Amino acid sequence: MMQSDSREPLLGTNLKAIVFFIITIVIVSLILFKNLFFQSTYLLKSFGELSVDPEIAFKNNKPTFLEFYAEWCEVCKEMAPKISALKDEYEKDINFVFLNVDNPKWGNYIRKFDVNGIPQVNLFDKTGNLKSTFIGKQEESIMRESIFNLEREEVSQEEIFNTEFSEIKGKKNSEVYPRSHG
Repeated sequence: MMQSDSREPLLGTNLKAIVFFIITIVIVSLILFKNLFFQSTYLLKSFGELSVDPEIAFKNNKPTFLEFYAEWCEVCKEMAPKISALKDEYEKDINFVFLNVDNPKWGNYIRKFDVNGIPQVNLFDKTGNLKSTFIGKQEESIMRESIFNLEREEVSQEEIFNTEFSEIKGKKNSEVYPRSHG
């Protein structure tokens, strides 16, 4: 009887130590890898702050990259690092405008460009003519090529549609049945 009594506290102490060790590893991992875990969400939140005002963008004689997005959109989060890389590379020569579809302030642009699914990227030449529309998840290489052609003024109007996008909440479109990510 004495032996079993002495083992129970020892077992309880070891279990507590193991649980403490696992919790410590999880906390340290979250701290060390927080950028990896939260980078996309952070990038989306920063897009609005880094955006060129659309009124200025369409009047300053530079091509414009206009993205409609939402912070809840999983496809937008997935594409955020690619879009951020494009912005870093081309922002000297191209306006980058990011409009959050949840902000009522941008309703006129959402209607004007018939935004039903996000992310939606519209590329405009330096005189404000729409040249390309990308709806849904896109390969970075395709967007990069369109931007390159836009700078060289070689783009004819194109629309590239991918069924992997998020439907804007509250909007109904009878012709499109997207997979929901929101």
